[in-house]
Order: sequence, then structure tokens, then C-alpha cells
Amino acid sequence: MNTALRAGMTGGVMGTIALTTAAAPALAADKDAPAQTQELPKLSGDLAGSTTRAAQSLQTSAQQYELQDAQEAAAAKAKKQAQENKKKAEAKARAEAKRKAEAASKARAAERKAAAPASRSAERATLNTASAPKGGNVATVLSFLRAQVGKSYVMGATGPSAYDCSGLTGAAFKQVGIDLPRTSQPQSTAGTPVSLSNLQPGDLLYWGSAGSAYHVGVYVGGGKFIGAQNSSTGVVERPLSYDQPTGAVRVL
Repeated sequence: MNTALRAGMTGGVMGTIALTTAAAPALAADKDAPAQTQELPKLSGDLAGSTTRAAQSLQTSAQQYELQDAQEAAAAKAKKQAQENKKKAEAKARAEAKRKAEAASKARAAERKAAAPASRSAERATLNTASAPKGGNVATVLSFLRAQVGKSYVMGATGPSAYDCSGLTGAAFKQVGIDLPRTSQPQSTAGTPVSLSNLQPGDLLYWGSAGSAYHVGVYVGGGKFIGAQNSSTGVVERPLSYDQPTGAVRVL
């Protein structure tokens, strides 16, 4: 800007000198021609005005470039901040998912621990108490089980509004005077082992190994069983193909 001003001023001065010089011979030749020398101040003023306008134009352009630079810097800063916020949100979501997974894992471990028998000797002692009295009625057991279909699954519950798997089977056989062990592990050996190809209504089904089963239900005939499956389904009647059992015992 300063360079332009200096150029304009120099141009104005030089123009004035040039015009004065050009006019000098005329003045020397004709002393009666003052009109030409009277136009020099006006020309010099025009040149000075042009220089001022050029300086103002340069200043305006400089301001516009400065504003554009500021806008671009602000946009870049906003983009960077958005990227940082996104990374923080993703990291927080991953941490929350990990926390929930760990909590669920601990809850499952606590459930397994609560379902485990206090000791193997206590397990055997309980097994010996499971005996079917004379006149045990399969129909009574099946009728009771069907009346429970649709009720909720709650870990550790034994009825009447909610059950876990062994709580339901225990309550069903109790209708005919049979006291089964409380948990699925000893229930899976609380009778005479039978083949899955030779099932009869009232047979107790188990999933897992005999003596360490993790789930139990009751065969109700027609290729179906009733059991308290999980908290999502509650007590349901399902075909064996829905969840193929590992083995069965006959307690009636």
C-alpha cells in the first residue's frame, strides 16, 4: 500500500514537472498565454485523487483477504474440534459397552455359583430322599406344568408366580409327593436313566452332563417338553428340537 502511495505521489510530481517543462517553451514564446499554466494545479489534483483511490482499493483488498483468512482458520478449527468430539464419544461408548459386558459376566458367574450345590456329599444325601411314592400320577404333574406356562423366569424362584428351571420341576413333582433336590445338578441323577429315544411323559430332561447339568425340564409327550427357559421366554412348552436335551431320568 505504501509503495502504491509513493508511486502515485511520485507520478503526480513527475507529471507536474513534465507538464511544466512542456509548457515552458510556450510561455517563453508567448508571454500572453496564462491559460495553459492555470490547468497544471487541476491535473496535479486529479493525479493525487487517483493515487488516493488506488490506496483505498488496496486497503479494501487487504481487509478482504484478512477476513477470508480468518474465516478459513475458524472453519479448520471447528472441523478439528468436531473430530475430537467424535473420537471422545466413540471412546466413551466403547468403555460403556465393556463395562456392561463385564457386569453381565459377573452376574452369570454369580448365578452359576448360587446354583452349585454346597458339597458333593450333601448332593448325594439329597438324592437319596428323592423317591416316588406308590400311585404317583403323571397326569397331575403334566397338568400342573401346563398351568404354569407363560409365567416368568426368575433365578432362584420356586413359584407360584415365577420359577427358575429346577424350581419349576421341583414344584411339579412335589404335586405327587416327590421331593426333588433344589438345583439342576442333583436333579439330573434323581431317577433311573432313560434313553432319549424311549421317553415317556413325566420323564425329567436335563442339559449338560449327568450330575452337573445346567438346565432341566419335563417331557410332556408328543415330542415336546415344558421348562422355565430364561428371563426372555419364561415358562414355555417347546418341541425337543427347539433345544435338544442331553439326557433324561425317570422319577415316576
